[in-house]
Order: sequence, then C-alpha cells, then structure tokens
Amino acid sequence: MSQSVKRQYDSTRRRAQAEQTRELIIRSAHELFITAGYGRTTIAQIARTAGVAVETVYSAFGSKRNLLRQVWYVDLRGDERDIPLYDRAGMQAVLAESDLSTRIRKHAEFVTLGFRRIAPLQRALEGAAASEPAAAAMLAEYSERRLDVATRYARAAAATGQLAVSEEECRDVLWAMLDGALWHDLVVERGWTDERFAAWLGRIWVAQLVAA
Repeated sequence: MSQSVKRQYDSTRRRAQAEQTRELIIRSAHELFITAGYGRTTIAQIARTAGVAVETVYSAFGSKRNLLRQVWYVDLRGDERDIPLYDRAGMQAVLAESDLSTRIRKHAEFVTLGFRRIAPLQRALEGAAASEPAAAAMLAEYSERRLDVATRYARAAAATGQLAVSEEECRDVLWAMLDGALWHDLVVERGWTDERFAAWLGRIWVAQLVAA
C-alpha cells in the first residue's frame, strides 16, 4: 500500500471514528436529559455513559448547551446535517402536492412523526425551563423555527389559490398547532394512535383552511 493511500485510509477511518463518537455522545446525552433531567445531567455523566473522556465531549461540542442543541436537532431532523426540516426531501415531497387538501393531510402525517421523535426531550426541557436558561432558550428557538416554517408553508398554500382563510391566519393556525401539545394530550394522555391523530389533524386543517 502506498503512503498516500495509507494516509487517505487513516484519515477516512479517523473521520468515521469521530462521527461514531459524536453519535454515541449525542445518544447518551439524549437518554440522560430525558431520564435524569437536563439540569441534573453533567458532562461527566454523559462522558461516562458514552464511554469516553470528559475532554472528548468538550472537544466535540464545547459545552453542555451546545450539546443540547445538537441533541435537539438530531431528534427533530434525524441526523446532524445542518439542513432545516422544511428543506429536506420528505417535506419537499409534501409541498410538491398541487391539491391543497392532499398536501395538508400528508403534512399532518409528516409532523406527527416529528412529534413522536421530539416529544420526550421536549417535555424534559419544558420541565427544566424555569430554572435552566439553556432549556428555555432551546424551546424559544424552537418556537421561532416553528413560526418560520408556518410562514413559509402558509405562503406556499396561498400560492395554490385554494386557501379559505388569509395567509396570515393559515400561518397562525399552523404555528399554534405545531408545538406538539395536542399530540401529547391525545396520543400520550388519551391513548390515540399516531395514525388516528394524523388523520384527525389533517381533517381539522382541511376543514379550517381549505376552500370548499
């Protein structure tokens, strides 16, 4: 094996190992933030759970607050790629539907999957927000992102000419119902299935937002 090929192999292997370590740290932090609480979880505990040195966690993420942000967006998006959920293939496939009623029903299914992924961490942060500024900041950022998504979605819906309400009302209705609270109440508290919830949410949105 030539030296250049060996160096390339070693570099590729190191990158793969670094990515695996990051994933392990993120999974460990996610578990501890939910089970022990964000405020009570320390970097040392995360490192011990992940089986790495404390310095490795700091080297990879810098701080517990930065790590929380990565944990949150991996939960929400499914991976660490810095691509907003709205711009990803799944959401773009929803937006490609020209019939607004069909689009909205598919959107309801799409967001229900997101509620399922993010709900445990979201509830943990809501419990910590009063005493932990980083938790409160993460929830505030999520609210801002939801408003941006609702704004872009409402604009695209208005462009179809099929809205029964103003673009602004569509935006506000979506923003208010994208926080996961209804999903938690009906699925977690009342025992609905995700499928039942998604179908119900789609019907509500179609009835409220789409011109007859």
